[in-house]
Amino acid sequence: MSNVAQMFDLTGRVACVTGASAGLGQQAAIALVTAGAKVVGVARRADALTAWAEATGANAATVAADLSQRDQISEIAARIAEPFGAPDIIVHAAGINTRETADDVTAEGWDVTMNLNLAAPFFLTQALIPHMKAKGWGRIVNFASLQTTRAFPAGLSYGASKAGIGQLTRAMAESWSGNGINANAIGPGFFATELTGPVFADPERAARNAAQTCVGRNGKLEDIDGPLLFLCSDASAFVTGQVLMVDGGYTAK
Repeated sequence: MSNVAQMFDLTGRVACVTGASAGLGQQAAIALVTAGAKVVGVARRADALTAWAEATGANAATVAADLSQRDQISEIAARIAEPFGAPDIIVHAAGINTRETADDVTAEGWDVTMNLNLAAPFFLTQALIPHMKAKGWGRIVNFASLQTTRAFPAGLSYGASKAGIGQLTRAMAESWSGNGINANAIGPGFFATELTGPVFADPERAARNAAQTCVGRNGKLEDIDGPLLFLCSDASAFVTGQVLMVDGGYTAK
């Protein structure tokens, strides 16, 4: 194996992927297993997680849990470490978008959005970071969004949480990169997933979004694989505190 190939090889690594029951989270989990990692998928839907793990094989394990329940994070972290040991890589793909307009934002919608999209990535990482520090190596990949920097209709709570992810990523990098733990974020453009179902249910809107990119199309699930493996591997040893937009150039226009 060449040195370049070895840089992206995750054999011997343990990863945790939240939101692994569907969409980009599940795609991330598949990519990491394919690259050699043992992966623990975390999500609320046990049936979808189990189906993924059974199709994947011995290098996949599952933890069914609701990460929006902040008082359960420590317990969830302990369960994540059971199958393969504490993770070296954490990918925070779980998220929710209530799509409430500014005038209609509810306290309940605000709280669940902030807890799942912003608080969970921090507190789950905080619970798992001692192993990474002891090992002197770790990778944290948060999921940002187009709304990390852009304001969309009916996106006030979601946008605020994803803007927070941008700063959380930089703060994590400042806090832990000296211990060999790099923190970065991926900012997906428009991908057809359950979370973006309302967008892709309108073909004209989906076509307009595609036309706003530089490449002229919306994302395919596999478009996330390369950027993710880069940020989860030794290939990104000197990259930390960054938000990598994987959006076909949407934010470049």
